Amino acid sequence: MIVVSVKEGENIERALKKFKRKFEKTGVVKELRARQQFDKPSVLKRLAMQHAVYVQKLNRVED
Repeated sequence: MIVVSVKEGENIERALKKFKRKFEKTGVVKELRARQQFDKPSVLKRLAMQHAVYVQKLNRVED
């Protein structure tokens, strides 16, 4: 359960924004979208490898 503390006189829109941020961090929507279709393990492995290569390239550019 997500609990958002709202201070006295705080704008409701700001509280809603806090709630949305917390909800997004939980990853519920991401997990639901992933469960809507089945991906073969080989496809998931390939995507993970591509992501790892991408991250390594980014790290090399920074250094």
